[in-house]
Amino acid sequence: MSGGYETDTVTRLDTNLDDSSPEILGATMDKLLAAGALDVWFTPIHMKKNRPAVMLSVLCEVGHVEPMADIIFRETSAFGLRTEQIVRLKLERRFEKVQTEFGEVIVKLGLKNGEVVQAAPEFESCRAVSEKSGQPLRAIYEAATRSWHRK
Repeated sequence: MSGGYETDTVTRLDTNLDDSSPEILGATMDKLLAAGALDVWFTPIHMKKNRPAVMLSVLCEVGHVEPMADIIFRETSAFGLRTEQIVRLKLERRFEKVQTEFGEVIVKLGLKNGEVVQAAPEFESCRAVSEKSGQPLRAIYEAATRSWHRK
């Protein structure tokens, strides 16, 4: 760890797309995440001739660049990708279960030197409790956050 943070090296792939529909972009994101991308995001940009576009960015393990590139080239209109290896600083992660009035929820904790500096209810856990209880997702998030802070 560096200064109490965990570190790793990952690769970021970027490409600019000015002719892709939102449906294609969404499906591409789903495929990249299913194939092991650590994160996928779109940034609105303007390209030459003032064309609105998006920059597709993918964060992946260093050894997974080729499968990510294959998906991008097959699923989008990209003709090229930029790649860059970057070092990430990360909090140590731990998961705890909290009991709410709606059911049990998993909370993700981020620690630095053993001290909790972040706490956030896990989306999938909250969604499952929301579906089972019929309560709004926001209510589950709020209840989980309150329960964790009462500990």
